[in-house]
Order: sequence, then C-alpha cells, then structure tokens
Amino acid sequence: MLQVLYVSVLCGFALSWMGQTGKPLNDLIATAAQMFFRIVAIVMRAAPIGAFDAMAFTVGEFGAGSLFSLGKLLASFYITCLVFIFAVLWPICRWCGFSLLQFLRYIREELLIVIATTSSETALPRMIAKLEAAGCEESVVALVIPTGYSFNLDGTCLYLATAAVFLAQATNTPLTIEQQVGLLAVLLLASKGAAGVAGAAFVVLAATLAAVGTIPVENVALILGVHRLMSQALTPTNLIGNGVATLVVARWERALDERRLQEALGGNASASS
Repeated sequence: MLQVLYVSVLCGFALSWMGQTGKPLNDLIATAAQMFFRIVAIVMRAAPIGAFDAMAFTVGEFGAGSLFSLGKLLASFYITCLVFIFAVLWPICRWCGFSLLQFLRYIREELLIVIATTSSETALPRMIAKLEAAGCEESVVALVIPTGYSFNLDGTCLYLATAAVFLAQATNTPLTIEQQVGLLAVLLLASKGAAGVAGAAFVVLAATLAAVGTIPVENVALILGVHRLMSQALTPTNLIGNGVATLVVARWERALDERRLQEALGGNASASS
C-alpha cells in the first residue's frame, strides 16, 4: 500500500502539470473509479452471505464450542476499543477544548455508515465535509484525513494485537515477553499503509503472521467467521481517531475556527455550511 500511495502522488503531480494534455487519462481514471465503486457495491450486497459462510466454516471445522471462545474474543475486543476511545481520546479532546461525546453525536451518521459497511473509506467524503463545516481549514483536512486513513488506524492496530494474542492462545503457541513485544511492534508497523477497505486488517494479519512465523498462519481461519463483527468495532474506532486527530492538528496549527466548532458540535451547523 505504501508503494501504491507513493506512485499515486507522483502520478497526480505529473497529471496536474500536464494540464489539458492529461485530460483524456484523467477521464479514463474517473471512469475506472466509477466502475470499481460499482464493483464494491456488488461485493457489499453479497457481504452478509459471505459472513454467514465464514461462520458456518468456523463452526463446521472447529465445532460449536468455538463459538464460546469467539464470543469472548468479540467481547474483549469491543471493550478494548471502548477503553481506547474513552480513556485515550477523551482526555485529548478535553485538552483541546471540545467534548468527545458531542463530536460523536456530530459524526453519528458517518459512524453508522462505517459500521454497516465495515469500511472507513465509505465515509471519507462526508468526514471531509463535516470537519470543514466544524471550522477546520480545508488544507489541514485535505492532508490529515487521507493520511490518517493509511497511517492512523487505531482500531486496526487494536484488532491486530488482539487477534494475534487470541490465535496464540487458541493454538497453545507459547510466546515469551520478547516475542510478544516483537510481534506487537511488527503488527503496529504493518498496519501503517494498510488500506481502509473492508477486510484489509485480516489480510495484514495473515501476511504478518506468515512473515514472523511465530504463529502458524493457517490458524487465521479461526477468526474468519467473526472478522466482520470485529470490523464493526475497529472501523468506527479508526474513524473517530482520524476525526479527533484532524481537530487536534488544526488547533495546533491555529487553523481551527473555535466558534464554528462549538456551533457545529452544538448542532447549529451542517456539513453543507
């Protein structure tokens, strides 16, 4: 993903400098983007069937008893995400002079979208509009939000760490403290540059376990059935983290209109303003 981002930036600069000469390629890229959006729509409609099949595979392969262990995994992961949001992000919001609860209410529609689609990308345009309406300068939002979608994936980091420890326990794989810290460091590094689309975290987990070799990579099938349910916690965590980061950076750079922010969080502004 990092290589793709780098080449994309270079291509964007080149096409911008080409002016009208590059317009045919710009039109082709726009048409291709619409085609892929349609493909994503088809996949998302079929996603519930895929989630059911994945759960059926897990139960059929490992028995109905696996549901109890997976339930505990889900509960612990949801609690971890809540602890991160309210124990880490809440003090940061207070320090920056706005309420986390008001901010969550302000972006509630975007949160519902990412929970339903399990993809942070689906709410990207709306988040940009909402943050600009909340008083953040366009230049800050245009930089921090897209960058955060690849480098500030808080929920994905929590997912990778939780899933890796669960797989180690489920397969009776002994891990020393040094191995746990090393695996955590690799997972956190691997999450940087991950795509913000549905299923990206699962791919990163499988690729990282295969590279590290501590935990057998084939055991990721254990969490395949609940991955979508875990994604419904990690994607809103990603979204909230990126939103808070944008407001914090805007305040640091003195690019935040405090009056518009308070009006927006108080329900007096809309994304169209």
